[in-house]
Amino acid sequence: MTSVALATGLAVWLTVPPGPSPTARTRSGLTRGRLLAGGLVGAALAWVLLPRPWTGPVLVVSSGMLGAWSLWRVGVHARTAGRNAVLTAQVCDVLAAELEAGRPTEAALAEAVESWPQIRPVAEVCRLGGDVPDALHRASMRPGAAGLGLLAAAWVVAVRTGGGLSGATRRVADTVRRDLGTRRVVAGELASARATARLVAALPVLTLVMGSGAGGDPWQFLVGTPFGLCCLAGGLAFGLAGLWWMEMIAREVDR
Repeated sequence: MTSVALATGLAVWLTVPPGPSPTARTRSGLTRGRLLAGGLVGAALAWVLLPRPWTGPVLVVSSGMLGAWSLWRVGVHARTAGRNAVLTAQVCDVLAAELEAGRPTEAALAEAVESWPQIRPVAEVCRLGGDVPDALHRASMRPGAAGLGLLAAAWVVAVRTGGGLSGATRRVADTVRRDLGTRRVVAGELASARATARLVAALPVLTLVMGSGAGGDPWQFLVGTPFGLCCLAGGLAFGLAGLWWMEMIAREVDR
C-alpha cells in the first residue's frame, strides 16, 4: 500500500505546473500544499471509514482522477496563454497605429481597450495621470501577455530619453507579432506529438475494455489484488507523468 500511495502521489505532484513569476510561483506552491494536505486528509478518511477491500481501489482511482484534473488545468493554462498572446498582439498593433496617426496616448489606450477589455485598468491609469508602465507591467503577468512587459519597457525608455513613443511601440508590436507567429508554428509542429501521447495514454483503457468484452476480467485483477493495485497505480503514475512531460516540453519550446 505504501508503494501505491507513493506512485499516485508522485503523479499528482508532477501534474501541478510551476508559475512563471514569483507571485505565480507562490500561488503554485500554495496549490501544491493544498493538494498535498487534501490528499493526506482524504487518504486518512478513506483508511478509517471505508471497508478494507475498498480502501486501495478508492485511493488509487481518486488519486488518478486528481492527477487528471491537474493535467487538465495545465491544458487550460496553455489555451489561456495562447488566447492572451493573440490579444496582446492586437493591442500592440492598435496602439502603434493610433500613436502613429498622432492621437494622444489616452485616446490610443482607450481604442486598444476595444481589442482587449482586460487592459482597461491601464487606460484608466493613463486617464488619471498615473504610472502607465507599471500598469502595463502588472497586466503582463497574465499568461501569454509578456508582450505588454516589452511595451512597458519601451514606454519607460521613450519617456526618459524623449524619443518617439510611436516608433518604440511599433517596434514592440512587430516583435510581439513575430513571437506570435513562432508560437503558432511551434503549436502546429507539436500537435501530432501531443495527439500521439494522448493516444498512447488511452490505449491501456481500450485494452481493458477489449479484454472485458472478450470474456476476461482484468478489472478484478487490477482492483481486487494487491499486485493488481500496484500495477494500476504505477500505470496511472507513468501515464500522467508522460502527459505532464509532454506539456512541459511544449511550454519550454514555446517560450
